[in-house]
Amino acid sequence: MSDDITVRDNPDLNRYEARIGGAVAGFSVYQRAADRITFVHTEVSPKFEGKGVGSAIARYALDDVRATLGEGSVVAQCPFIKAWIDRHPDYQSLVQPG
Repeated sequence: MSDDITVRDNPDLNRYEARIGGAVAGFSVYQRAADRITFVHTEVSPKFEGKGVGSAIARYALDDVRATLGEGSVVAQCPFIKAWIDRHPDYQSLVQPG
């Protein structure tokens, strides 16, 4: 992952955004409820593919969710977020049972 990727939550747009040099390099759209967050779509700009943008978004977003909502609070409808969680066992406890 590149050191120049910054990720932040943009609640006005319901998405976590990754920026490189001030430009939006990618984002993950979510729907938030009181006890859970549903990730519905993640997209990385073709210009920034292969630079670790998607992984930076997933890690930051899931760490943020862990800190704010706790375990069992993620619904991974987004195929990218689901696959990322599947590859990182330490994040699997975030997935909502059922």
